[in-house]
Amino acid sequence: MSSKSTTEATSAEKIRVGYVDGIVSGPDMLAGLSALFPDIEFTSVGPVWPQQKLSGLAALISPADVSDLEALVKRVTSHAGEPPIILALPKADPAIARRLLMAGAADLLTSPVREAALALSLERLMAGRKPTSAPTGKVISIVGAGGGVGSTAIGTQLALILAARRTGVCFADLDVQFGLAALKFDIDDAMTVADVLGGDGALEEAPLASVLATHRSGVRLLAAPRDVIPLEAVTQQNIEGLIKSLRREFALTLIDLPTAWTAWTNQAMHLSDQIIMVTNLTVPHIQLTKRQFKTLSSQGLDVIPLTLVCNNVGEDHKAIVSVAAAEKALGRKFHVVIPEDRRLMTAAVAQGCSLAEVRPDSKLERAIEQLAAEIDPDSVPKDVKPRRRWL
Repeated sequence: MSSKSTTEATSAEKIRVGYVDGIVSGPDMLAGLSALFPDIEFTSVGPVWPQQKLSGLAALISPADVSDLEALVKRVTSHAGEPPIILALPKADPAIARRLLMAGAADLLTSPVREAALALSLERLMAGRKPTSAPTGKVISIVGAGGGVGSTAIGTQLALILAARRTGVCFADLDVQFGLAALKFDIDDAMTVADVLGGDGALEEAPLASVLATHRSGVRLLAAPRDVIPLEAVTQQNIEGLIKSLRREFALTLIDLPTAWTAWTNQAMHLSDQIIMVTNLTVPHIQLTKRQFKTLSSQGLDVIPLTLVCNNVGEDHKAIVSVAAAEKALGRKFHVVIPEDRRLMTAAVAQGCSLAEVRPDSKLERAIEQLAAEIDPDSVPKDVKPRRRWL
Protein backbone atom coordinates (compact mmCIF):
# COMPACT_ATOMS: atom_id res chain seq x y z
CA MET A 1 0.00 0.00 0.00
CA SER A 2 1.37 3.48 -0.85
CA SER A 3 2.08 6.06 1.85
CA LYS A 4 -0.81 8.15 0.54
CA SER A 5 -3.22 5.21 0.88
CA THR A 6 -1.93 4.52 4.40
CA THR A 7 -2.57 8.13 5.41
CA GLU A 8 -6.11 8.04 3.98
CA ALA A 9 -6.88 4.78 5.80
CA THR A 10 -5.60 6.14 9.10
CA SER A 11 -7.72 9.29 8.71
CA ALA A 12 -10.80 7.25 7.85
CA GLU A 13 -10.42 5.22 11.04
CA LYS A 14 -10.48 8.33 13.25
CA ILE A 15 -13.55 9.56 15.13
CA ARG A 16 -14.72 12.90 13.72
CA VAL A 17 -15.79 15.71 16.07
CA GLY A 18 -17.18 18.89 14.53
CA TYR A 19 -16.92 22.37 15.96
CA VAL A 20 -18.38 25.77 15.10
CA ASP A 21 -15.70 28.32 14.24
CA GLY A 22 -14.58 30.35 17.25
CA ILE A 23 -15.54 27.75 19.87
CA VAL A 24 -12.01 26.33 19.77
CA SER A 25 -9.83 29.31 20.57
CA GLY A 26 -6.94 29.15 18.16
CA PRO A 27 -4.54 26.58 16.73
CA ASP A 28 -2.77 25.99 20.06
CA MET A 29 -5.96 24.74 21.70
CA LEU A 30 -6.77 22.60 18.67
CA ALA A 31 -3.25 21.13 18.72
CA GLY A 32 -3.55 20.43 22.45
CA LEU A 33 -6.88 18.63 22.00
CA SER A 34 -5.51 16.64 19.07
CA ALA A 35 -2.58 15.53 21.20
CA LEU A 36 -4.91 14.48 24.02
CA PHE A 37 -7.23 12.62 21.63
CA PRO A 38 -5.12 11.10 18.85
CA ASP A 39 -8.11 9.00 17.71
CA ILE A 40 -10.24 12.12 17.10
CA GLU A 41 -10.18 14.27 13.98
CA PHE A 42 -11.47 17.79 14.77
CA THR A 43 -13.39 19.32 11.85
CA SER A 44 -14.85 22.82 11.39
CA VAL A 45 -18.54 22.88 10.40
CA GLY A 46 -18.54 26.60 9.61
CA PRO A 47 -19.32 29.85 11.43
CA VAL A 48 -22.71 28.72 12.83
CA TRP A 49 -24.46 25.51 13.90
CA PRO A 50 -25.58 24.15 10.51
CA GLN A 51 -29.28 23.71 9.90
CA GLN A 52 -28.78 20.63 7.73
CA LYS A 53 -28.41 17.14 9.17
CA LEU A 54 -24.81 16.34 10.02
CA SER A 55 -23.61 12.82 9.35
CA GLY A 56 -20.39 11.06 10.19
CA LEU A 57 -19.72 13.11 13.35
CA ALA A 58 -19.33 11.54 16.78
CA ALA A 59 -20.05 14.91 18.44
CA LEU A 60 -20.63 18.59 17.68
CA ILE A 61 -19.38 21.55 19.74
CA SER A 62 -21.33 24.78 19.32
CA PRO A 63 -22.01 28.05 21.14
CA ALA A 64 -25.57 28.40 22.49
CA ASP A 65 -27.64 31.50 21.77
CA VAL A 66 -29.87 31.77 24.84
CA SER A 67 -31.45 35.09 23.81
CA ASP A 68 -34.38 32.99 22.50
CA LEU A 69 -34.31 30.07 24.91
CA GLU A 70 -37.51 28.45 23.63
CA ALA A 71 -36.17 28.36 20.07
CA LEU A 72 -32.88 26.90 21.32
CA VAL A 73 -34.66 24.21 23.36
CA LYS A 74 -36.81 23.34 20.34
CA ARG A 75 -33.77 23.05 18.11
CA VAL A 76 -31.89 20.85 20.60
CA THR A 77 -34.97 18.61 20.91
CA SER A 78 -35.37 18.29 17.13
CA HIS A 79 -31.64 17.63 16.80
CA ALA A 80 -32.31 14.42 18.77
CA GLY A 81 -28.69 13.93 19.70
CA GLU A 82 -27.54 13.19 16.16
CA PRO A 83 -24.70 13.77 16.65
CA PRO A 84 -24.45 14.43 20.42
CA ILE A 85 -24.03 18.16 20.93
CA ILE A 86 -21.89 20.01 23.47
CA LEU A 87 -23.19 23.54 23.97
CA ALA A 88 -21.24 26.50 25.35
CA LEU A 89 -23.42 28.89 27.37
CA PRO A 90 -22.51 32.57 27.75
CA LYS A 91 -22.77 32.11 31.55
CA ALA A 92 -23.60 29.37 34.03
CA ASP A 93 -27.35 29.28 34.70
CA PRO A 94 -28.76 26.18 36.47
CA ALA A 95 -32.32 26.70 35.14
CA ILE A 96 -31.20 27.07 31.53
CA ALA A 97 -28.74 24.20 31.92
CA ARG A 98 -31.46 21.88 33.19
CA ARG A 99 -33.78 22.76 30.27
CA LEU A 100 -31.10 22.13 27.66
CA LEU A 101 -29.94 18.87 29.21
CA MET A 102 -33.49 17.59 29.44
CA ALA A 103 -34.02 18.64 25.82
CA GLY A 104 -31.15 16.37 24.79
CA ALA A 105 -27.86 18.32 24.97
CA ALA A 106 -25.01 15.88 25.67
CA ASP A 107 -23.04 18.34 27.81
CA LEU A 108 -22.78 22.02 28.70
CA LEU A 109 -19.76 24.27 29.08
CA THR A 110 -19.34 27.97 29.79
CA SER A 111 -17.82 30.47 27.32
CA PRO A 112 -15.02 31.08 26.76
CA VAL A 113 -14.45 27.33 26.57
CA ARG A 114 -11.29 26.19 28.34
CA GLU A 115 -9.23 23.37 26.89
CA ALA A 116 -9.32 21.35 30.13
CA ALA A 117 -13.11 21.63 30.43
CA LEU A 118 -13.65 20.61 26.81
CA ALA A 119 -11.21 17.71 27.18
CA LEU A 120 -13.12 16.39 30.20
CA SER A 121 -16.40 16.74 28.34
CA LEU A 122 -15.07 14.84 25.33
CA GLU A 123 -13.59 12.17 27.55
CA ARG A 124 -16.99 11.56 29.18
CA LEU A 125 -18.73 11.59 25.82
CA MET A 126 -16.29 9.22 24.16
CA ALA A 127 -16.48 6.89 27.16
CA GLY A 128 -20.21 6.68 26.44
CA ARG A 129 -19.37 4.98 23.13
CA LYS A 130 -18.03 2.01 25.10
CA PRO A 131 -20.09 -0.50 27.09
CA THR A 132 -20.93 1.09 30.43
CA SER A 133 -20.20 -0.64 33.72
CA ALA A 134 -22.06 -0.36 36.98
CA PRO A 135 -21.48 2.91 38.90
CA THR A 136 -18.49 2.52 41.21
CA GLY A 137 -18.22 5.81 43.12
CA LYS A 138 -18.31 5.72 46.92
CA VAL A 139 -21.26 7.29 48.80
CA ILE A 140 -21.03 8.31 52.46
CA SER A 141 -24.02 9.59 54.44
CA ILE A 142 -23.55 12.15 57.20
CA VAL A 143 -26.20 12.35 59.90
CA GLY A 144 -26.37 14.30 63.15
CA ALA A 145 -27.41 12.55 66.34
CA GLY A 146 -29.53 15.65 66.99
CA GLY A 147 -29.92 19.21 65.80
CA GLY A 148 -27.07 21.69 65.99
CA VAL A 149 -24.20 19.22 66.37
CA GLY A 150 -22.22 20.79 63.49
CA SER A 151 -22.49 17.89 61.03
CA THR A 152 -22.73 20.17 57.96
CA ALA A 153 -19.70 22.24 58.98
CA ILE A 154 -17.70 19.06 59.55
CA GLY A 155 -18.95 17.58 56.27
CA THR A 156 -18.05 20.61 54.15
CA GLN A 157 -14.56 20.86 55.66
CA LEU A 158 -14.13 17.12 55.17
CA ALA A 159 -15.02 17.53 51.49
CA LEU A 160 -12.42 20.30 51.10
CA ILE A 161 -9.70 18.12 52.65
CA LEU A 162 -10.62 15.15 50.45
CA ALA A 163 -10.69 17.34 47.31
CA ALA A 164 -7.09 18.37 48.02
CA ARG A 165 -6.10 14.67 47.88
CA ARG A 166 -8.26 13.26 45.08
CA THR A 167 -10.47 14.29 42.18
CA GLY A 168 -14.19 13.68 41.79
CA VAL A 169 -15.46 14.80 45.22
CA CYS A 170 -19.11 15.89 45.51
CA PHE A 171 -21.12 17.25 48.46
CA ALA A 172 -24.88 16.66 48.21
CA ASP A 173 -26.93 18.69 50.70
CA LEU A 174 -30.12 16.68 51.12
CA ASP A 175 -31.28 18.57 54.19
CA VAL A 176 -34.15 19.84 52.06
CA GLN A 177 -35.59 22.13 54.72
CA PHE A 178 -32.62 23.67 56.53
CA GLY A 179 -29.53 22.82 54.48
CA LEU A 180 -26.77 25.46 54.51
CA ALA A 181 -23.92 23.83 52.59
CA ALA A 182 -24.08 26.45 49.80
CA LEU A 183 -23.51 29.15 52.42
CA LYS A 184 -20.58 27.28 53.94
CA PHE A 185 -18.99 26.86 50.50
CA ASP A 186 -19.90 30.49 49.65
CA ILE A 187 -21.49 29.42 46.36
CA ASP A 188 -24.43 31.38 44.93
CA ASP A 189 -26.91 30.04 42.36
CA ALA A 190 -25.83 26.41 42.72
CA MET A 191 -28.11 23.76 41.24
CA THR A 192 -30.34 22.47 44.03
CA VAL A 193 -32.06 19.23 44.93
CA ALA A 194 -35.36 20.86 43.93
CA ASP A 195 -33.92 21.71 40.48
CA VAL A 196 -32.86 18.10 39.97
CA LEU A 197 -36.17 16.67 41.18
CA GLY A 198 -38.04 19.08 38.93
CA GLY A 199 -36.37 17.78 35.77
CA ASP A 200 -38.17 15.66 33.21
CA GLY A 201 -35.57 12.90 32.76
CA ALA A 202 -34.71 9.89 34.87
CA LEU A 203 -32.60 10.91 37.87
CA GLU A 204 -30.16 8.03 37.40
CA GLU A 205 -29.32 9.43 33.95
CA ALA A 206 -28.82 13.03 35.10
CA PRO A 207 -25.39 14.32 33.95
CA LEU A 208 -24.65 15.95 37.31
CA ALA A 209 -20.94 16.43 36.63
CA SER A 210 -21.88 18.80 33.81
CA VAL A 211 -24.20 21.08 35.76
CA LEU A 212 -23.28 21.14 39.44
CA ALA A 213 -21.49 24.20 40.79
CA THR A 214 -17.76 23.84 41.42
CA HIS A 215 -15.99 25.27 44.47
CA ARG A 216 -12.50 26.61 43.80
CA SER A 217 -11.16 23.55 45.64
CA GLY A 218 -12.73 21.27 43.04
CA VAL A 219 -15.63 20.09 45.23
CA ARG A 220 -18.89 19.86 43.29
CA LEU A 221 -22.02 20.95 45.15
CA LEU A 222 -25.63 19.82 44.92
CA ALA A 223 -27.26 22.43 47.14
CA ALA A 224 -30.33 22.23 49.36
CA PRO A 225 -33.48 23.91 47.97
CA ARG A 226 -33.60 27.71 48.28
CA ASP A 227 -37.04 27.45 49.89
CA VAL A 228 -38.27 24.95 52.45
CA ILE A 229 -39.96 21.97 50.82
CA PRO A 230 -41.86 19.16 52.59
CA LEU A 231 -39.77 16.15 53.55
CA GLU A 232 -42.30 13.95 51.76
CA ALA A 233 -41.58 15.78 48.48
CA VAL A 234 -38.58 13.44 48.16
CA THR A 235 -39.31 9.77 47.51
CA GLN A 236 -37.37 6.54 47.84
CA GLN A 237 -37.36 6.29 44.04
CA ASN A 238 -35.87 9.80 43.82
CA ILE A 239 -33.08 8.85 46.19
CA GLU A 240 -32.28 5.60 44.43
CA GLY A 241 -31.98 7.37 41.08
CA LEU A 242 -29.99 10.26 42.52
CA ILE A 243 -27.47 8.01 44.27
CA LYS A 244 -27.01 5.95 41.09
CA SER A 245 -26.19 9.17 39.24
CA LEU A 246 -23.83 10.38 41.97
CA ARG A 247 -21.99 7.04 41.96
CA ARG A 248 -21.58 7.21 38.20
CA GLU A 249 -20.48 10.84 38.06
CA PHE A 250 -18.19 11.16 41.11
CA ALA A 251 -15.51 9.11 42.81
CA LEU A 252 -16.70 10.07 46.29
CA THR A 253 -19.92 11.75 47.40
CA LEU A 254 -20.74 13.02 50.88
CA ILE A 255 -24.50 13.18 51.47
CA ASP A 256 -25.67 15.49 54.26
CA LEU A 257 -28.96 14.11 55.58
CA PRO A 258 -31.59 15.76 57.80
CA THR A 259 -31.89 14.45 61.35
CA ALA A 260 -35.50 13.39 60.74
CA TRP A 261 -36.11 9.74 59.91
CA THR A 262 -38.14 9.25 56.73
CA ALA A 263 -38.51 6.44 54.21
CA TRP A 264 -36.12 8.17 51.84
CA THR A 265 -33.43 9.02 54.43
CA ASN A 266 -33.59 5.38 55.47
CA GLN A 267 -33.16 4.39 51.82
CA ALA A 268 -30.22 6.80 51.40
CA MET A 269 -28.38 5.16 54.30
CA HIS A 270 -29.15 1.66 52.99
CA LEU A 271 -27.57 2.68 49.67
CA SER A 272 -24.50 4.19 51.34
CA ASP A 273 -21.11 2.54 51.70
CA GLN A 274 -20.54 4.19 55.07
CA ILE A 275 -22.34 6.36 57.61
CA ILE A 276 -20.79 9.19 59.62
CA MET A 277 -22.73 10.03 62.78
CA VAL A 278 -21.87 13.33 64.47
CA THR A 279 -22.75 14.08 68.09
CA ASN A 280 -21.71 16.41 70.91
CA LEU A 281 -20.33 15.75 74.37
CA THR A 282 -23.48 16.50 76.36
CA VAL A 283 -25.86 14.24 78.26
CA PRO A 284 -28.82 14.96 75.92
CA HIS A 285 -26.75 14.27 72.80
CA ILE A 286 -25.35 11.04 74.21
CA GLN A 287 -28.93 9.90 74.86
CA LEU A 288 -29.93 10.91 71.33
CA THR A 289 -26.96 8.97 69.94
CA LYS A 290 -28.05 5.83 71.82
CA ARG A 291 -31.53 6.30 70.34
CA GLN A 292 -30.05 6.61 66.86
CA PHE A 293 -28.07 3.39 67.37
CA LYS A 294 -31.27 1.55 68.28
CA THR A 295 -33.01 2.90 65.18
CA LEU A 296 -30.09 1.93 62.94
CA SER A 297 -30.22 -1.58 64.37
CA SER A 298 -34.00 -1.91 64.01
CA GLN A 299 -33.78 -0.81 60.37
CA GLY A 300 -31.01 -3.26 59.53
CA LEU A 301 -28.51 -0.45 59.05
CA ASP A 302 -26.06 -1.69 61.69
CA VAL A 303 -24.35 -3.80 59.01
CA ILE A 304 -23.13 -0.64 57.25
CA PRO A 305 -19.77 0.66 58.58
CA LEU A 306 -20.36 3.57 60.95
CA THR A 307 -17.85 6.25 61.92
CA LEU A 308 -18.74 7.96 65.20
CA VAL A 309 -17.59 11.56 65.61
CA CYS A 310 -17.78 13.68 68.76
CA ASN A 311 -17.70 17.33 67.71
CA ASN A 312 -17.12 20.67 69.47
CA VAL A 313 -15.39 19.18 72.51
CA GLY A 314 -14.13 21.91 74.84
CA GLU A 315 -12.83 21.96 78.38
CA ASP A 316 -16.22 23.05 79.73
CA HIS A 317 -17.87 20.02 78.14
CA LYS A 318 -15.26 17.62 79.51
CA ALA A 319 -15.75 19.05 82.98
CA ILE A 320 -19.39 17.89 82.88
CA VAL A 321 -19.12 14.68 80.83
CA SER A 322 -15.76 13.10 80.03
CA VAL A 323 -15.03 11.44 76.71
CA ALA A 324 -14.41 8.15 78.53
CA ALA A 325 -17.76 8.35 80.35
CA ALA A 326 -19.59 9.10 77.10
CA GLU A 327 -17.91 6.14 75.38
CA LYS A 328 -18.84 3.87 78.30
CA ALA A 329 -22.48 5.01 78.11
CA LEU A 330 -22.57 4.38 74.35
CA GLY A 331 -20.80 1.04 74.56
CA ARG A 332 -18.33 2.04 71.85
CA LYS A 333 -15.46 4.46 71.30
CA PHE A 334 -15.48 7.58 69.19
CA HIS A 335 -13.47 7.19 66.02
CA VAL A 336 -12.66 10.90 66.03
CA VAL A 337 -12.94 13.57 68.73
CA ILE A 338 -13.00 17.08 67.26
CA PRO A 339 -12.01 20.03 69.46
CA GLU A 340 -14.12 23.16 69.77
CA ASP A 341 -12.79 26.15 67.85
CA ARG A 342 -15.80 28.27 66.95
CA ARG A 343 -13.73 31.30 65.94
CA LEU A 344 -11.73 29.35 63.35
CA MET A 345 -14.75 27.49 61.95
CA THR A 346 -16.79 30.71 61.75
CA ALA A 347 -13.97 32.44 59.86
CA ALA A 348 -13.68 29.55 57.38
CA VAL A 349 -17.45 29.53 56.80
CA ALA A 350 -17.53 33.31 56.31
CA GLN A 351 -14.90 33.01 53.56
CA GLY A 352 -16.15 29.75 52.06
CA CYS A 353 -12.69 28.26 52.42
CA SER A 354 -10.80 25.48 54.18
CA LEU A 355 -9.58 25.77 57.76
CA ALA A 356 -5.98 25.64 56.52
CA GLU A 357 -6.51 28.84 54.51
CA VAL A 358 -7.47 30.67 57.69
CA ARG A 359 -5.02 29.07 60.12
CA PRO A 360 -2.75 26.27 58.92
CA ASP A 361 -2.13 23.16 61.04
CA SER A 362 -4.78 23.81 63.68
CA LYS A 363 -5.99 21.08 66.00
CA LEU A 364 -9.41 21.39 64.38
CA GLU A 365 -8.01 20.82 60.89
CA ARG A 366 -5.90 17.86 62.03
CA ALA A 367 -8.93 16.23 63.66
CA ILE A 368 -10.93 16.48 60.43
CA GLU A 369 -7.90 15.14 58.54
CA GLN A 370 -8.11 12.14 60.86
CA LEU A 371 -11.76 11.74 59.87
CA ALA A 372 -10.71 11.86 56.20
CA ALA A 373 -8.23 9.07 56.90
CA GLU A 374 -10.98 7.02 58.56
CA ILE A 375 -13.32 7.15 55.57
CA ASP A 376 -10.84 7.32 52.69
CA PRO A 377 -7.57 5.71 53.82
CA ASP A 378 -6.30 5.33 50.25
CA SER A 379 -6.08 9.12 49.92
CA VAL A 380 -3.76 9.54 52.93
CA PRO A 381 -0.08 10.04 52.05
CA LYS A 382 1.90 6.96 53.08
CA ASP A 383 4.30 9.01 55.22
CA VAL A 384 1.47 10.35 57.42
CA LYS A 385 0.94 8.35 60.60
CA PRO A 386 -2.59 8.32 62.06
CA ARG A 387 -3.05 9.78 65.54
CA ARG A 388 -5.88 8.86 67.89
CA ARG A 389 -6.78 12.18 69.51
CA TRP A 390 -6.18 15.86 68.88
CA LEU A 391 -7.14 16.92 72.40
